[in-house]
Amino acid sequence: MRCPQCGLEAQQGAAFCSRCGARLFAPRPDAVREYMLARVRPSLWYYANLFVAGAIAIGAGGRLLYANHDLWRLGFAVMAVGVLIIGAAVLSARRVSWSVTSDRIIERRGLLSSRRREMELADIRSVEVAKRFLQRIVGLGDVTIASAASADSVIRLNDISDPDGFAETVRKARLKRLA
Repeated sequence: MRCPQCGLEAQQGAAFCSRCGARLFAPRPDAVREYMLARVRPSLWYYANLFVAGAIAIGAGGRLLYANHDLWRLGFAVMAVGVLIIGAAVLSARRVSWSVTSDRIIERRGLLSSRRREMELADIRSVEVAKRFLQRIVGLGDVTIASAASADSVIRLNDISDPDGFAETVRKARLKRLA
C-alpha cells in the first residue's frame, strides 16, 4: 500500500505511514452487501377510532337483526359497513412501512400504486423522538429524521412502537456507516 501523502510504500496492514505519519486508508472490498436492520409499520393503535366505529356498526346491525326481524336487510347492510370499516383500517395500516438498512432508510407508501423515498445514513442531520401523552400511555411515539442534504427532506415515522429503540438503531447504523 502506498502512502497518499508522501508516496512511501508502507508495510501491508499498517494504519499510519512510518515516514510522515499520515493515515493509510485500507481499500474496502467491493462485495459489501446491504442488509436489513429494522422494519417498522404504524401501530394499529393509530387506527383505533376506525376499529371502534366498525365494532359499533357491527353491534348496531346485530341489534337491528335481533330487535326487528323485518329489518334484516338493513341489519346485514349495517354489519357489512362495520366489516368494511375494520378492513379499511387494516389496509391503511399495511400501506406504510419504514426500513433501516446498513446504508439507508427507506420509506414505502401505497398498496396499488407506491411511492418510495430513501435517505442515506451518512446524510442524516438529526433524529428526533416525540411522545404525546396518549402515545406514552400505549407505548408509541413519532420519530422525525432530517437530512443534511436538503432542508425539506424529512422522513416522519408516526405512531410506531418503541420509538426510542428505533432511533437508537438508526444512530448505531449511522455511526457504523460513518466509521
